[in-house]
Amino acid sequence: MPTTLTINGTSHQVDLPGNVPLLWVLRDALGLTGTKYGCGVAACGACTVQINGEATRSCQVLLEDVDGPVTTIEGLGTPDNLAAIQKAWVANQVAQCGYCQSGQIMQAASLLAEIPDPSDEEIDEAMAGNLCRCGTYPRIRAAIHDAANMIKTGA
Repeated sequence: MPTTLTINGTSHQVDLPGNVPLLWVLRDALGLTGTKYGCGVAACGACTVQINGEATRSCQVLLEDVDGPVTTIEGLGTPDNLAAIQKAWVANQVAQCGYCQSGQIMQAASLLAEIPDPSDEEIDEAMAGNLCRCGTYPRIRAAIHDAANMIKTGA
């Protein structure tokens, strides 16, 4: 029996078993490949999406357990209208290899929705589950602060 999901504001029907992880629904069934596979055990954060606005590791959420709208990196902004966090990411040249960046950005967007002006400690705590093998953590923190300022000033 097909399952209906709302992904990035669009309704999708998928005809897959309920025990398929959301990550594979997004990537394989819907072609939304911005969400990355990293470890498969929710330890690295590469697969982070938002469900009901909350950062969630999509590798550990089964299709049958998705309980609200899903936002992926593709739905956060558009090339012509980037979200503040995406603009800050570019301005701070955060990405090196780039593999973890969609998960990092989705986690950061959830943080800013919950805490509009986070401290360094709050950023470090919220981002602790998102690993970056390139070690761009200082740039990530700077980008989050810059995005918070953009949101606050409407820039």
